[in-house]
This record gives sequence, C-alpha cells and structure tokens, in this order.
Amino acid sequence: MIIPEPIKCEIEHKGGVDNLYKKMPPEDEFKRWSEIHHALSSPLRLKILYMVARQPLCVCIIKHILKVPDSKLSYHLSILSGSGIIKGTREGNWIIYSATEEGKQMIEGISGK
Repeated sequence: MIIPEPIKCEIEHKGGVDNLYKKMPPEDEFKRWSEIHHALSSPLRLKILYMVARQPLCVCIIKHILKVPDSKLSYHLSILSGSGIIKGTREGNWIIYSATEEGKQMIEGISGK
C-alpha cells in the first residue's frame, strides 16, 4: 500500500496503524451513534423530540399538534424510544413521553436553546 509521506509520518508518530485501530470505540458505540443519528434524521422526529424535551406529553397532544395518523406517530415514537433519546412512562391508561437527559442535550445542541 502506498501512503502519502505526510500521512505515513503522522501515523508512525502516533504509534502506527494498529494503535490507531486500537483507539477506536467499541462496535456497539458506533451502533448507538448510528441509531441516534437515524432518529434525528427526520424532521417529524425532531419536532417530537423538541416538544417532549420541553414538556412531557401524551400521544393525543403530540398527534393533535402534528396532525399525523396514529400508525405514523407510533412508528416515529418507536424509533425515538429505541434510540434512547425519549422514554414513555405508563400512567394509568396513558403513556407519557418525555426526553431523556441525552435527548434534551441533543435538542439543545441542535436548537441552541
């Protein structure tokens, strides 16, 4: 393999290719990052996260504000929940959705608020 000299010197200075590989996070961390980025890739999911980061909400309020069908909302809530940036808490017959601390940090980082 032919490597440009400046890159080769820098890699050798940092302990070589094997050392570079050893410093990579574990595979499950890459999977987690990917899930979060997937969850944040939809404008609708960003709206949901934005709302529940400010106020825990039931599905009926989210649905009323966003005007989406139950099945579509359920799908997006599932992706957000699966990524760990929102959580649903059962209260009687209701599930109340709120942002996790990580979810709040994500929306603050995106919106600057």
